[in-house]
Order: sequence, then structure tokens, then C-alpha cells
Amino acid sequence: MKVLVAGATGVIGRQLVPLLKAVGHEAVTLSRSPGADLVVDALDREATARAVRKTAPDVVVNLLTAIPKAIDPRKIGEQFALTNRLRTEGTRNLIEAAPGARFIAQGLAYAYAPAPGLADEDAPLWHDAPKAYAPVVAALAELERRTVAAGGLVLRFGHLTGPGSVYDKDGSTTEAVRAGKLPIVGDGGSVMSFTHAHDAATAVVAALDRDVTGALNVVDDTPVKFGEWLPQYAARLGAPKPKRVPAFLARMAVGPFGVAYMTRLRGADNCRARLRLNWRPRHASFFGDAG
Repeated sequence: MKVLVAGATGVIGRQLVPLLKAVGHEAVTLSRSPGADLVVDALDREATARAVRKTAPDVVVNLLTAIPKAIDPRKIGEQFALTNRLRTEGTRNLIEAAPGARFIAQGLAYAYAPAPGLADEDAPLWHDAPKAYAPVVAALAELERRTVAAGGLVLRFGHLTGPGSVYDKDGSTTEAVRAGKLPIVGDGGSVMSFTHAHDAATAVVAALDRDVTGALNVVDDTPVKFGEWLPQYAARLGAPKPKRVPAFLARMAVGPFGVAYMTRLRGADNCRARLRLNWRPRHASFFGDAG
């Protein structure tokens, strides 16, 4: 099967491409970065069409993002502006360029509206999110709408871990924890569902052989509250014990979205992905592998 991986140089793409080749698929990489098979800006409609049509893929895996290595919650609107365009215009361009292909796209499993319990795929996205984050959710919704309308599948990944992620040994979150600069805000009530990049890649490979459409949560088995996860992570790193900061003080430093990120995010349930893809995360939790 010929699989075009758009965004092949990202955290998931770097895990996915060798895995595709290892199981016998032909992987064709597309990226703006040098070294890809197709060096194309996916926002260039005509160039994308020429490159993709020449390749004639059976499947297009849409991993297009342009997320900075370190995220400033006060500037998330600015920092995600290009990613929002890739999720809307880039998705449109890919779908138009490969009308006969199957589509698998990267979504997010932590963009659900806050509510008690874990979110399944029928839960609503966070359409009334803080102002700075609302365009991110709108772009995700547009990506999902276009992908599903094309008969495709959206894999909603959790907070990405593994090589190249913000939780890597030199990742921005890890560095902040080591420096004692990441506090527990308010009650630390956000529920974190993580996804290791390799588990994301194995879910994509599993989806290639199954006629599944819609959206699936591809997350680990052990959602954990931010206020419980952070002290444990700091201890494992030998970092200072995280400070506790009231939400009203944190809001002045990180803005409404920064506070919401640490206090209101909803975790996700992976039962549907397990059933429909026969997929299991190797990394069952942030801190350990599956038994």
C-alpha cells in the first residue's frame, strides 16, 4: 500500500515512516523541510496538487502541524496560527489533490469541553473555550469535518510524549519542571491523557487495515490529574517540588488559557479505539509501559 505521510518530519511522523516500511508499506514523505520525498508547502494549493497527484497514494496520513518547541499560553493564538491554517487549508488541499485516497488525520483528545468523567468520541469539542484557544478548536473541528466528509478517520491523540516531544529529556516542559518553573495552579484539576508517539504511529498502521471512519481517541490507559502527575514527574527528574499558585495569580502570568490548561482539561477514554482498531498502547501510562 502506498501511504503518503504529510508532516512526516514531526513527532509522530518520525515514528510512523520507519514503521510503515517495516511492515511492508511504501511510505512517501511530504514536508516543507529538506529531505522529504516531496518538499512542498501544503498551503500552496497548486504545488500540493501536482505533487500528490503524481504520487497517486492509496492513503494520505495528515499530520500537518507547525507547533513551536516551547508554547507560551499567553501567545497560543499567535503560535498556533500557522497550524490552524494547515488544519483547515492544508487539509482541504490534500483532500482535493487525492480524491481517490483514504484519509487518516491527526486530531486532539484534549480539546473536549470540560465536564465530569472521561470523554468518549461523542462528547462535544470545547467550542466556548477561552478566547485565545477558540481558533485552535475551530480549526480542529474543520479538519474533522473535512476528513469525515471524505470518508476518512480522525485519530484524536493525547498530549504527545516520546522523542522530540515537550516531555523528551530536553523538551520544553521537562526543562520547565527541572527548573521549578511549572507550578500546580488552583486545584490542578485538569485530567491528562497522554499518547506516546510510537503508540500514535501503531494506531495509524492498525487503521490502514480496517474500514473505520469518524473519530477515535488514541490515548494511554491511565488518565491522571495534573496536580497528581506533576509532583510525581518532578520527583522522577530530581527536580524541586512544584509550587502551588492560586488561579487568580496564575492568570496574570499565563492568561485564561494557561489557567484552563492546568485546571479544566478533560481526559479521554480509549475503549473505542481498542475495539475498532484492535489497538493497545505499549505505553499504558505516562510513567510506564503496558504489562
